[in-house]
Amino acid sequence: MTIVSRVSDLTGDTPLLELARTGTGTRLLLKLDQLNPTGSCKVRMARQMILEAEADGRLRPGGHIVEPTSGNTGCGLALFALERGYRFTAVVDEHAAREKLRMLTALGAELVFVECPPDGGVSSVTRRKVAAQLAREQGAFHPDQHNNCGNANGYDGLARELVRQLGTVDVLIAAIGTGGSLCGTVRGLRAAGERTRSVAVEPAGSIIFGGAPGRYHQTGAGSPDGFPVGSNVDHALIDENHRVSDADAFAGARVVARRAGLLVGGTTGGAIHLALRRLLAYPGGSTVVVLCNDTGEKYLDSVFDDEWLRARGVLDELAHRRVERWLDTYAASVVVAASDELTAMVSA
Repeated sequence: MTIVSRVSDLTGDTPLLELARTGTGTRLLLKLDQLNPTGSCKVRMARQMILEAEADGRLRPGGHIVEPTSGNTGCGLALFALERGYRFTAVVDEHAAREKLRMLTALGAELVFVECPPDGGVSSVTRRKVAAQLAREQGAFHPDQHNNCGNANGYDGLARELVRQLGTVDVLIAAIGTGGSLCGTVRGLRAAGERTRSVAVEPAGSIIFGGAPGRYHQTGAGSPDGFPVGSNVDHALIDENHRVSDADAFAGARVVARRAGLLVGGTTGGAIHLALRRLLAYPGGSTVVVLCNDTGEKYLDSVFDDEWLRARGVLDELAHRRVERWLDTYAASVVVAASDELTAMVSA
């Protein structure tokens, strides 16, 4: 049994779950990074941003950290702030999952709320302006996760884990927001000699890759209209980009909960939806990995609540049935392939 002295020491070494396999031998694996402390992969990059700021003097003993967040990065920063003796202020809005806001408060963070846009969408632009102003006024350290190289650097360890666990990662699929988790992990994989194909998934309505802006309810991924895409979105490290609607993303998360007993967040549901839809587009025998960036327990009042979905017009039973059908079809294809192989062996 491993005994640690700090919760943050439990970061990393998260397991993998095989969600689907095809008759061609391709596997869809989920990297369960929501099993990190605070229920999110973002604890990896929160640690790295703080360590780098301490090393170069931007953050000194007893200092103050101010950052805009939809919740997960904030929870990671809150954990390291309480462990290392810093004050932490999170700039948030009511669009964030209530469970994330409660977690921030439980971990000792101070919350500063900004108003959401009239259409009820995310307030990323306002949150960023308010955080920068607060940091200037109070002499606080403002990590600016979208442009902080410590964000992407924080996923070097994740890349090493995947190489150690799998040997080869042919395709890596992840929801994209700041860009740190996908681009940082891909960079680490390629530095290790992997020829991994990277696939970025953003909400329909996000403008990271230049699509038409619109309202979306997936929190923690994408960028709304008017929000400057940060430097951690490195297009040179992204081979494919796709948009997934709220209805499809939430259906992906909900079907995985019902089929596998695993609760993942809505943006992870979008990445899983895209992976299942495109699984046969990759060569037979491929190892396809989806990064599960946060836990679904934070979304019991939203993604997993029928009334919440109906109120926003994103409860789509057909979308649920499509995901179910993909899983059933892949499972059946494995049975057929095994039967064909047995027949060939008998005939020989």
